[in-house]
Amino acid sequence: MAVAEACAGERPRCAGGNAEFPPSVEASDSASWGCPKACLPACCHRGAQTVGAAYSLGRQYCSTDKAKVISLVLVSLLLVCHSASRYYRGSDSCQWLLSTGHFLDNNVWKPDGCTMHSYSSTEAKACLAGKQVAFIGDSRMWHLFISFIRILTATNYTPAWRHVDINYKINDSTAQVNFLWNPMPNADMTTRLASLTQAPVKPDAIIIGVAAWVIEGTKGSAEGLRQYKDKLTSMAGALERLAQDGDVYWHIQEPVRWSALQPFQKNITNKQIDLYNEAATEALNIGSSRIKAFEVSRRAGLESMAEIADGLHMAPRVRDLAAMAFMNSLCNKLARPIDGSCCQTTPPLTFLQKMALCVFMGSALVFLILHFLIKRSHRRPPAPDVESLEEKKPATASGPPGAEAVCGALCRMGLIMVYFYLCDRADMFQKEQKHYSHSAFFIPLIMVFVLGLFCSESTKESRLLNREQTDEWKGWMQLVILIYHISGASAFIPVYMHVRVLVAAYLFQTGYGHLSFFWLKADFGLYRLCQVLFRINFLVLLLCVVMDRPYQFYYFVPLVTFWFVLIYSTLAMWPQIVQKKANNSILWHLGVLLKLLGLLLLICFFASSQGLFESTFTAWPLSALFELNGSIHEWWFRWKLDRFAVMEGMLFAFLYLLLRKKQVLMEGRGETLFSAKVSIPLLLLSLLSFITYSVWASNCKSKAQCNEMHPYISVVPILAFILIRNIPGSARSMYSSFFAWFGKISLELFICQYHIWLADDTKSILVLIPGNPSLNILVSSFIFVCVAHEVSLITNVLAQLLIPKDSVVLLKRLGALGLLSLLLLVRGHTSSGA
Repeated sequence: MAVAEACAGERPRCAGGNAEFPPSVEASDSASWGCPKACLPACCHRGAQTVGAAYSLGRQYCSTDKAKVISLVLVSLLLVCHSASRYYRGSDSCQWLLSTGHFLDNNVWKPDGCTMHSYSSTEAKACLAGKQVAFIGDSRMWHLFISFIRILTATNYTPAWRHVDINYKINDSTAQVNFLWNPMPNADMTTRLASLTQAPVKPDAIIIGVAAWVIEGTKGSAEGLRQYKDKLTSMAGALERLAQDGDVYWHIQEPVRWSALQPFQKNITNKQIDLYNEAATEALNIGSSRIKAFEVSRRAGLESMAEIADGLHMAPRVRDLAAMAFMNSLCNKLARPIDGSCCQTTPPLTFLQKMALCVFMGSALVFLILHFLIKRSHRRPPAPDVESLEEKKPATASGPPGAEAVCGALCRMGLIMVYFYLCDRADMFQKEQKHYSHSAFFIPLIMVFVLGLFCSESTKESRLLNREQTDEWKGWMQLVILIYHISGASAFIPVYMHVRVLVAAYLFQTGYGHLSFFWLKADFGLYRLCQVLFRINFLVLLLCVVMDRPYQFYYFVPLVTFWFVLIYSTLAMWPQIVQKKANNSILWHLGVLLKLLGLLLLICFFASSQGLFESTFTAWPLSALFELNGSIHEWWFRWKLDRFAVMEGMLFAFLYLLLRKKQVLMEGRGETLFSAKVSIPLLLLSLLSFITYSVWASNCKSKAQCNEMHPYISVVPILAFILIRNIPGSARSMYSSFFAWFGKISLELFICQYHIWLADDTKSILVLIPGNPSLNILVSSFIFVCVAHEVSLITNVLAQLLIPKDSVVLLKRLGALGLLSLLLLVRGHTSSGA
């Protein structure tokens, strides 16, 4: 779908050449990837012919509408398959946490179908406050107990090894963690369990496990195994009673490294370990009773047997992993960490979520009545393109969409929001943790750029940063950011710094585009203001309600909204200086520069005082927009990091429009932007600047250090790219329609990825097809792009109805919206205060 739409063009050109289609060659017989049949021998290799032929077929039979139907069918099938799987195989993500998993390439443990959170000491103490946890068993359990205590205390706690009980009380917490020494399932253990069942305060969690001492003491005999099973059977009742008041886990024994065992331990073999694990599972009726199997350390031990130093006890990283998994099983359902989906259940619907559901269901009902009973014709009207300097006007006059079109749009958006909720709030689909590797980032990156180069076409105009080129720029940047997010590449500092430049480039374009519009069109009307704000914020505000997330969580949208409002305020305030007025006197140009200087001083003033910044944005009602988890820190970090990018884009736009007015630039098709004496040194300087920045970013020692420099130097690679891309006339007159297609929905792609491509609010990866990562990425990406495209269309349809050009009607609707927002803010403020 994306390829079919992205590579569409009226007169494609050869990839690597300038020859256009001969008039006799039909577009349907060509490959808009850049290799039409008429010029294949001259400029395309055999691989391009294959790609071109495939595209021609796709172009003939595919469209975005058909692709969306396919994606809807896929989602329906996936929902049926996942529902059936959960019905027959169970849906307990705690079981996935405790009984499945494997190590990734970077030695990170990955449970099957859900994600683990790494608990800090503060988080662990808060979770276990007022709770009792008991570890019962032998030296293997003792090591697990030690690792658990280290999570709570964030210290290297190591008591002297003795065969005694340990009652550990956390100093600054009410949590109580005990270790009870019982290496054999004997009368002593039975007595301990009976006393625990009769205690006035029963443990909130018990983890128990023994076997090694029994195998060693009975020399691995069949009689010893039978007695072991009998003893566990007699204890099953007590454990079951304890499980009624808390969580009870049976520790499945890990393998041993037989060659490293002491001579007196040689009877402990992995065959014996397996027999004893089977006996414990049968005796305790694990799987049917309330007693849970704790198997994660055994699975991790199987993958790290070479690290078992003494042959018997778990390697340090395995027991630390097991302790963290145990902490996740106890705390995830209470703390509900974003990146810890294991053991979490679907949260209850909030008031706003219920209201949104009612609105969507009501819209669907009205749409069905209008569509099937009244039989009115339905046609989607063309929508204004508020990001460009022009509006897309229909061939014939068309009024705003009627009730059927609006209800149909809301109905489609409701279905999309249900999919969002199922992906990242309901416990329907599985998730997996990200893990970075160079191949996971760079191979998809190379593939995407190779694909984009096949779709080269002529631009409609050849001016600097023309519309097709800026769409292309946004498109490839967005695809890079998507690959960056799904591969977890933020862990690699050089990639992180280059992606920071891409974010700055988005904001640079924001300043460039809006100043150009206001300068040329002189349209400071309320309609234009509301159109842009609606286009930017509609999806995010809807997601804030449906996904129960604060506005600042989708940080880029608040950032772009803030800067747009600041740009509008700066340019709209008296005196309004536009091109038509500035043509009369050079002094008006100085007025624009003074406005930009004032904006710069305001930015520097806020950046110089974090206290002033925080006091400004924590004041109600601004705090409802800019706080995240009760803190303004995230907004301060994001704002400060790219604080000059928008103003730099505005200044560049002003200088460019001034030079263009003075006819200093040569922007004819195929013409070099400057004379050869100027162009060649500029190209070399730009290339050198680009390389210099990449070398500097590759040598960064820490993110904090590089982030301090980023606001001052990010403009260097941005300007270097603009000059390299625009000085050669041939490059300026061509663009990649593949990248441009994605650029037109870049905002929707950036926002939708949070919940339907990634998961756990971007911390994990959504798994629609378990067990096949490549196929999963293909299917989830296809659905993700279809949804983003449809959301873009729906936003434009609703914008026409909700934002009329009649100023009086618009003011009334803004007043109603403001009153509703105020009521919701007061309700939220009162609730948080309570």
